[in-house]
Amino acid sequence: MTVRIILGVLVLCCVIRGILQLLQERPVSDAKDGTAQTTGNKEIQADAMEVRITGAGKLAVLADGIGKENTGKVCAALAVKEFMDAFSLYRTLHNPGYFFERTMYGLHRNMQKVLEERQGGASVGVLFLAEESLYYAMAGQIRIMLFRGGELIPLCECQTVDVLAQRAYQEGRLGRQETIWSLKDKNLWNYVGKDGFCQIEVCEVPVRLKKGDLAVMMTKGIYEEVPFVETERILADEMLTTQGKADRIVQYADKSLTQDKENGSIMVLLTDGAMR
Repeated sequence: MTVRIILGVLVLCCVIRGILQLLQERPVSDAKDGTAQTTGNKEIQADAMEVRITGAGKLAVLADGIGKENTGKVCAALAVKEFMDAFSLYRTLHNPGYFFERTMYGLHRNMQKVLEERQGGASVGVLFLAEESLYYAMAGQIRIMLFRGGELIPLCECQTVDVLAQRAYQEGRLGRQETIWSLKDKNLWNYVGKDGFCQIEVCEVPVRLKKGDLAVMMTKGIYEEVPFVETERILADEMLTTQGKADRIVQYADKSLTQDKENGSIMVLLTDGAMR
């Protein structure tokens, strides 16, 4: 009888342990993070985003689809899905840079298969938060920033012709006049799904986080319609939750009088969870 009781207790302990492990590894979104979107003046919302937390850390993905009709929407959704599927395989992520590059180039190949003869693709931004550090990767024109001490700190530059020209001028590969002409060109030269896709902006050194930091990602329909200073003012408002801050920034973008407004999405992510 005693042996049966002991065996029963052991079995029960194993079951409880298994349930707790499943709950710990179950992907969830952090209810305290803020996400918001606007379609701008477009008919279709071609932005996609998702936040997921596992035992490995927090992963956030933001994609801005490119293409006519629903092509951009399909590409953006594919980008988010592939990153989240890949992330779900990890219990710990020791090399985020390798994860970013392998997943991004795999996504590019799969996206070209989906596109076939159609023109399209997506700008993709990825943030990973774990162990007091922030890691990021970007292809296209997703703005990735850190909000610290009342200031927004850009972490990477968009892959547009004007930015490329500025770099070339600084390196002495482009003349002054050619650079001035190129500064007017805001077109993308690189994005996932594009023929000749060749470069990903990946953080060389992880950003060490401080208590109270916010990680921010946004698409063109937000950063072109909301002044930098106004974004900082809203993010600094301690009366607003992170969701409230994201909503307020989108509301400001919606009030813009620009006639041809793009889809806009913003993610305001707490980093305190990575401070362990």
